Order: sequence, then C-alpha cells, then structure tokens
Amino acid sequence: MPIAETMIDAAACNEIISLLDGYSGYNQIYIAANDVSKTAFRCLGALVVYEWVMMPFGLKNAGATYQRAMNLIFHDLIGKFVQVYIDDIIVGSKRKEDHLCHLKLSFERMRKHGLKMNPLKCAFGVTAGEFLGFVIHQKGIEVDRNKTKAIMETRPPSNKKELQSLLGKENFLRRFISNLSGKTKVFSPLLRLK
Repeated sequence: MPIAETMIDAAACNEIISLLDGYSGYNQIYIAANDVSKTAFRCLGALVVYEWVMMPFGLKNAGATYQRAMNLIFHDLIGKFVQVYIDDIIVGSKRKEDHLCHLKLSFERMRKHGLKMNPLKCAFGVTAGEFLGFVIHQKGIEVDRNKTKAIMETRPPSNKKELQSLLGKENFLRRFISNLSGKTKVFSPLLRLK
C-alpha cells in the first residue's frame, strides 16, 4: 500500500486538481476464475451455493488487490500528475493549461480498463479539495476543520480505551502539531494500566 503522507505531499501544490472516487471500487475487479469457488457461500435454507465473480467488500486482501490493480492501470501516470490511494484518485496539474490533457489521459486509461467513477463524489477543475482526510491546495496542505472540531468536541477521556481513541485522533494530525510526542508523553503511564 502506498504511504498516505507521501501521496498527500505529492498531491499538494498544484494550481488545479480534479478529485475522483471509484464507483463501488472493489466490485470492479474480477476474481480469478480458479479462485471464484473460494468465495462460495450459502444462505440459510437456500438450495444453491453463491459465488462472487467480482471482488466483494470485506475480503482481507481486497484493499491491497484493488491498489495493485490501480497501480498497474495508472503506472506511468502516477507521480507525474496522478495519485491513487485505493479508490481515491487525484489528477493535479501545476498549470491550468495542462489539466484538460491530464484528465483526458486519465479518462482514456479508465475507459480502456472499464473503471467507473462515482460522479456524485467527483470534483473537477478545483483549486482545493479534500484528499485522504486533509485539504490540499496550491499553497500546500491544511487540516480538515471537521477533524480538529471532532477533537475539540471530544469529552475528556475517562478510561484507557477513550484515551487511546483521543491519542489516535491527535496522532492523525501529528504533522501539524510540533513536538506532539513530548506533549502527550504524560499519558504513557496511563496507557500501561490494565
């Protein structure tokens, strides 16, 4: 799987971007014919056995398999003007004049491989947008205000599990908080409690 932070950094600083979202992502990948029988299941009272022909959600390796397929499809565009994280695709251009050409190349690749995007979750030709939980734009990266709001509105933790949850939310924003580990180390002894 790609490193999300590296992709976010690569997606930022573009003059114009288009954000695309795969339509029922995993369900667009065919299961190898010799593996179809491994997905068999039967409903209670049913006389027949059902088998998945397309990859369903919930398979342990589904995310990695989908990512591999996307990497193969976009192999020569990734890192130039395309970033792909599972079913989230960003097409970014340093110059507005290049963006239509970049989109055309991306769409041709999707059409060739039968990939479908969800038009309700796509944004075309924008200067800023949300990608992998962060707001990216020409000047760089910002925290999605909804993420900080969720932390600010969280009630103080009253047990170990709630503390772990709060620290996990803060860790998501670690690149924006200087010395986060130093600021949260006072909680370390509490995490060791049973």
